[in-house]
Amino acid sequence: MNRFPLRRALVAAALVALALPTAALAQSFPTRPIKIIVPLAAGGTGDTLARTMAEAMTRELGQPVIIENKPGAGGLVGAEAALQAAPDGYTLLAVSPALVINPLLHADKKTYDAVKSFDPVTVMANTHQMIVAHPSTGFRTTRDLIDYAKKNPGKLNYGSAGTGSATHLNMELMLSMAGIDVVHVPYKGSTQARQDVLAGQVQLASDGLLPLQPLIKDGRLNAIGIMSSKRAQSNPEIPTIGETVKGYHSDTWYGVVAPAGVPKDVRRNCAAAVKGLHPARHARARANLGAEIVANSPEDFRALIESEHRTWSKVARGTSPESSSEAAPPRACAGSSRAGPRCTSWLLQRDERQGAFAERGLRRST
Repeated sequence: MNRFPLRRALVAAALVALALPTAALAQSFPTRPIKIIVPLAAGGTGDTLARTMAEAMTRELGQPVIIENKPGAGGLVGAEAALQAAPDGYTLLAVSPALVINPLLHADKKTYDAVKSFDPVTVMANTHQMIVAHPSTGFRTTRDLIDYAKKNPGKLNYGSAGTGSATHLNMELMLSMAGIDVVHVPYKGSTQARQDVLAGQVQLASDGLLPLQPLIKDGRLNAIGIMSSKRAQSNPEIPTIGETVKGYHSDTWYGVVAPAGVPKDVRRNCAAAVKGLHPARHARARANLGAEIVANSPEDFRALIESEHRTWSKVARGTSPESSSEAAPPRACAGSSRAGPRCTSWLLQRDERQGAFAERGLRRST
């Protein structure tokens, strides 16, 4: 008697049995509330976009989608909280390019692998970030800022949402390309940075267009420039940084990922729910958030994450310190002559080493 057909049948039956729980989960998902961890303080662009997406998912999936803010360490606190959750689709993580950059900056801490530790769900939107200045500076254009900073290296400071955040990295890239020295003051979220630039505690801030719009409109802050490759449709009167600093642009995306192991069909269900945003909400997002809804597939989002990982890995490898002692700056970073990714990477590592100061204190010198 030939036993091989029977053996093949038993193996096939076993594989079907193993697949049934996953298929059943995807078909029944969701049966209870979903939580999206936002690794940022409430009130910023990433938080607002996550809440917009949560509303759409609640309507499309028929279950409440709850936002939980867990700011800190440039997004690491929220990411580590998400990794503790079961890979069942009921805990998601709102992310930006910081998802890729943070583990490279914290390589010695063995935090997570941006490509392997999470499964992509969708890119929520592409949005605009910008630089603003306190009116007391007198800066109204990118040229005003650059001219002053070249004559006064290290005398200006700017606030960001934290070391390794998109607001930090986009600003450092601009400083590097413009060849100017401005001191970085990292906060636990963009809301605190925005409060301090309003109070004049820092002269500049890098932040999302959304929360800055009303502050610019009523004259409480001066718009310096948009960091994206194109002017924002919602505010076409604000020029891009690249119109002054040739070649500069830094487009920012916000997306959602899940702990690795969530079934692909579950992730596709979540992505489809975001794609179901009513056209009026797309228009509102464009006008009020300065954002373009993307809602792409998990596969497309994975390709983006892998591309970002390749890019930032090259930067990180370029200037890894050789010892735990304070590394000397590359020659390109001396004085006010910042230039290129080698210098930018050293500056990021320097900011991390100098990050132990009072929560709201300002570092006066570097």
